[in-house]
Amino acid sequence: MTKALLEAKQLSKRFGGLLAVNDVSLSLYKDQIHAVIGPNGAGKTTLTHLLSGDIPATSGELWLKGQLVTGWAHHRLSLQGLGRSYQKTNVFLPLTVWENLMLAAQAKDALAPFNPLSWLGRADSKPSVVARAERALVLAGLAASKNSAAAILSHGIQRQLEIAMVLATEPVVLLLDEPLAGMGAAEAQTMVELLHSLKKDHALLLVEHDMDAVFALADVLTVMVNGTVIASGTPEAIRSDAQVQAAYLGEATA
Repeated sequence: MTKALLEAKQLSKRFGGLLAVNDVSLSLYKDQIHAVIGPNGAGKTTLTHLLSGDIPATSGELWLKGQLVTGWAHHRLSLQGLGRSYQKTNVFLPLTVWENLMLAAQAKDALAPFNPLSWLGRADSKPSVVARAERALVLAGLAASKNSAAAILSHGIQRQLEIAMVLATEPVVLLLDEPLAGMGAAEAQTMVELLHSLKKDHALLLVEHDMDAVFALADVLTVMVNGTVIASGTPEAIRSDAQVQAAYLGEATA
């Protein structure tokens, strides 16, 4: 049986009297997109923060590639192959696409155990850095925009660039928080195709409100309400789950 690349076991997060994430367990596998959905305030983004090491869990365990990594900071998890994008686009607007990718590709070296010699010389003289940036450029479908300033790119292409910057760190697990937010139909379709192309070499966790995209992409769906998982399974099983239907009664499926 394929081993999970990222596994959460009974993760919980409490902020004072608020239990934002309550005893959540899930497993992410290569060649699989695992979507987490739920109404606003369900705990989806907090769960993503826990998985990425941005905030520590109150209780529970986190395993990455078979190694216990509970309590590890984000930069340390990144070195072990975990990449994450955020709800708000995070790119360097004055820089070109290529320059953004080179910065991201350098970060993998910068985060490694300190070596004074690693800072000598130009980044573009380091084959490993250039190779990571070139691979990310191609994977994200941005070759035509390589020399364009990020500031002049459309919102959709900026989101592609953000994912490309994550790819430049060579992750095996991708945590993507609302990558389709604010996109029109054409841009959303491009992003759906990109995410689908990435799953063969990565385990993906997708937090998204676009239900058309979710059901087009997801192999597994986990539904959260008030910090708790109420259902998890295939898209077909989730569509017909009475508890899920009741939780969304009177709302759009997002």
